[in-house]
Amino acid sequence: MIHHVWGLLHHPDREWHKISDEHETVSHLYAHHVLILAAIPVVSALIGTTQIGWTYGGTATYRVTIANGLALGVAFYALILMAVGVVGSVIYWMARFIDNRPSRRDCIIFAGYIATPMFLCGVFALYPAFWFCMLGMVIGVLYSAYLLYQGTPSFLGISHKRGFILSTTTLGIGVLVLEVLLMVIVLLWSMGTDHSVVWHFFR
Repeated sequence: MIHHVWGLLHHPDREWHKISDEHETVSHLYAHHVLILAAIPVVSALIGTTQIGWTYGGTATYRVTIANGLALGVAFYALILMAVGVVGSVIYWMARFIDNRPSRRDCIIFAGYIATPMFLCGVFALYPAFWFCMLGMVIGVLYSAYLLYQGTPSFLGISHKRGFILSTTTLGIGVLVLEVLLMVIVLLWSMGTDHSVVWHFFR
């Protein structure tokens, strides 16, 4: 639930045990955590791109219209919600050789909570300079990695040795998913301004 945010940031080891004891459902996770926090990067990007405008360096900025911004924001939001389920399913698949394999439900819930720093760092999109958003992403990834390594043994009930292996693999795949998501997001928001922006980004 949303009250777990402070615990995950301040004392993650204790908070993972609290989350584990709640035995919540995936629908409860989405309703009380993911749907709320995933709105942070979406709303921030909507405000930043419509009021300030994208910048990839230099003085040129590319603003998105409100209409396009709303449409792209919905697509952005849907992608984030889908990504949580994908990463959770990947964790479940990678844990298939573990004797006390965690359930798919637990893996998706785990993915939803380790994404918390990424959601919070979405506020960086209020000032949508490329370098600034990348800084926010790096901070979010680093703390999400910390939560991942802290939570794998305690929440998923896996030994520290197996937890380290699973965490490392999950981190690599998670970063790959994040990179694909970031590329799609950049393309979506760029298309909301001008097609020349896409060329400017990839040239």
